[in-house]
Amino acid sequence: MITEEKIKEVVVELLTRASTTLPPDIISALKSAHENEELPAAKMQLKAIIENVDIACKSTKPLCQDTGVPIFYVKLGKVEHGNINKAIIDGVAEATKKIPLRPNAVHPITRKNPGNNVGMNMPYINYKLIDEPYIEITAFPKGAGSENMSALAMLVPSQGIKGIKEFVLNTVMKAGSNPCPPTVIGLGIGGSADIAMKLAKEALLRPITQRHAEPEIAKLEEDLKEALNMLGIGPMGLGGKTTVLGVNAEYAYCHTASLPVAVNVQCWAARRSSCRINADGRLEYEKGVC
Repeated sequence: MITEEKIKEVVVELLTRASTTLPPDIISALKSAHENEELPAAKMQLKAIIENVDIACKSTKPLCQDTGVPIFYVKLGKVEHGNINKAIIDGVAEATKKIPLRPNAVHPITRKNPGNNVGMNMPYINYKLIDEPYIEITAFPKGAGSENMSALAMLVPSQGIKGIKEFVLNTVMKAGSNPCPPTVIGLGIGGSADIAMKLAKEALLRPITQRHAEPEIAKLEEDLKEALNMLGIGPMGLGGKTTVLGVNAEYAYCHTASLPVAVNVQCWAARRSSCRINADGRLEYEKGVC
């Protein structure tokens, strides 16, 4: 039996790790960008980002003042468990005080702030059923600077791959320095409007070192990364070689008469942290840089 208290403890730890460190693929990409950068201003910004991550790591303090809104992905296996929703909600409230996290979650109309990042549909929890003897939880805090630059286009099929590329390029160009580049671009293709947006965010869960399993999609990811880095926006919009650290794409079959395309932008602070809770209580945390 995986208890509610155990899940809550994991949630607090996941938010701590996600807020104070970066996944290995992201920090490696930042260091590589710093080594390859030639423009002094861009190189300076990348150096500052890397030093900031190191300080946050060592002090266990949030690496960005915008600690995001709490989004979770849960792979639910065939195990006995307590109330997962309540455990995650309670974990978010506790983590907000303990870490601490900035209380970002507010009522969309009244702007009332409960002060603990808990409210209607927040934290937002995505579930996926799996045929395994464990529960896997991923914390995915998402800041507003990058999220505000996300976009959806309902293309017509005749626009094809060219239309997809143009939309992504225009979206990143329009975003400019607002999402705190270098960014990671999540691309969702197909399905319907809501499915494309969902896929775009889910694409950001995959390490940027892993290309899509299908060659056509993998090539699109590589082509877009190359094209986006030719825009010259650079770190924090100051120019340079690195506008994006990576592009991840996911897709779904869609109606023959439509071609939905969504972009979810993630800032350089591409925070995510996962833990597998086994049926026997063993915890397996995803490796971080600390």
